Amino acid sequence: MDTSATNRRIRVLISAIKEGSLIPRPEFQRRLVWTNKHKQEFIRTVLMNYPFPEIYVAAGELNPDTGEGTEMLVDGQQRLTTLFHYFSGADDLILGDLRPYSGLTKDEKILFLEYQVVVRDLGNKTVEEIKEVFLRINSTKYSLNAMEIHNARFDGVFKHFCEELISVSFFDDNRVFKTNDIRRMGDLAFCLTMVITMMTTYFNRDEELGTYLEKYNNEFPREFQTKTEIESVLEFVESCRFDPKSRVWRKAELLNVLVEIHRAIYKEDRKLSKDRISDDLSNFFERVNKVGRGKSDTEDVESFYRASIQATNDRSNRIRRGQIIEKIIKNGLSF
Repeated sequence: MDTSATNRRIRVLISAIKEGSLIPRPEFQRRLVWTNKHKQEFIRTVLMNYPFPEIYVAAGELNPDTGEGTEMLVDGQQRLTTLFHYFSGADDLILGDLRPYSGLTKDEKILFLEYQVVVRDLGNKTVEEIKEVFLRINSTKYSLNAMEIHNARFDGVFKHFCEELISVSFFDDNRVFKTNDIRRMGDLAFCLTMVITMMTTYFNRDEELGTYLEKYNNEFPREFQTKTEIESVLEFVESCRFDPKSRVWRKAELLNVLVEIHRAIYKEDRKLSKDRISDDLSNFFERVNKVGRGKSDTEDVESFYRASIQATNDRSNRIRRGQIIEKIIKNGLSF
């Protein structure tokens, strides 16, 4: 496939977007949802006349009678949209300490408009061919899992909040995450799931991760409160001094323990005894282990075991395990 790269001035690209001859086609792209900080730094890059990566276009519709045609913007949408919004003074573009375009000097405006963008033209290709091009450009040795896709799209406040949670000693000291978890971003997915569940309720697998990464991409109003609460819960569990080989350190079970302790303390305002919680949960998880070795027990213990060995991240199994952990926290080992 032959492609050609040329330079086009920003003013030409802006005019083409305004006239509708350059049409964004976001379905081709693996997009990063930019924060205002990203946008500010990108605009600053252009104002300082530094280069940025090439964008891709392809031939769009052509009217053979008039000779008029369009182009599709197939990669670089957020970059050009940010520049267009800066030029037009869009209300939703927060500039921080950057001067608006209208506040630039005449020479600075000319420098901005004359900035040359590297544009690679894919030519006259079908939508299917263009999608195949970008699939191969972005392909890796293995297919991306859901968290890796979210990571490619989001780099905002909520994601960084959860990345900081991963770095606390609690998870490392208790060897919660295996090497492959870290390599495939399972640690970040766990922390996102934990925080979202604490704020809302149990959900299915990773279905809500993208929703909350986007919702809190620019700001996370409950950041300080949530951080304080989670640190307190982690300290409580740490103080229980569970055996390093306890099931409590398995990700599925740990998620339920952290969420239910958080609910008991911060939503039900209960005073918990770490000694009782430690004894009751330790004894319970040992009974669950014995079920796994073929010993029968009560329906709750056997139900918990089933919910922790198959489809562990399904909402129904998260809820079932959570209900049983909640019962233990509230009433002790009464079954």
